[in-house]
Amino acid sequence: MNIFEALRESHDIQRELSEKLLKTSGDTPERRTLFEQLKNELFAHAVGEDRYFYIPLMMTDSGLNITRHALSEHHKMDELLEQLSETEFSNPGWLAIAKKLSETVHHHLQEEEHGFFQQAGKILEDKQKESLAKQYLAEYKKYKAKEKDSLV
Repeated sequence: MNIFEALRESHDIQRELSEKLLKTSGDTPERRTLFEQLKNELFAHAVGEDRYFYIPLMMTDSGLNITRHALSEHHKMDELLEQLSETEFSNPGWLAIAKKLSETVHHHLQEEEHGFFQQAGKILEDKQKESLAKQYLAEYKKYKAKEKDSLV
């Protein structure tokens, strides 16, 4: 498995959870559970991706700009998750923030998979892609097993 395949597995989970979350309403156990699952998924993914995908790419001139853009999008998601954590689940504005988060997640994943991955594929060597996948998956699994209050 290479780093791109490893990252896509989490991307699929993020899409599914964010879409399910938008179908919830009010302060229900379903909404709370889905939100915690999405928050945990995004956190575990971002930690591993930052350390074992973005940082190695930042060490190259050609990877610097695209990496900085992707990291700024991670920051936007962090801020939206924090807003959701601070808003009552029953608040009508909660779903509006969740929609903005879902749109940001989907936009980010689309950009990564249909642009960034291709650029990164030209920068990273095949052995490095496999090595980074192993490191990413170990980090992802470690953080996935932990319950996080927020991404910040």
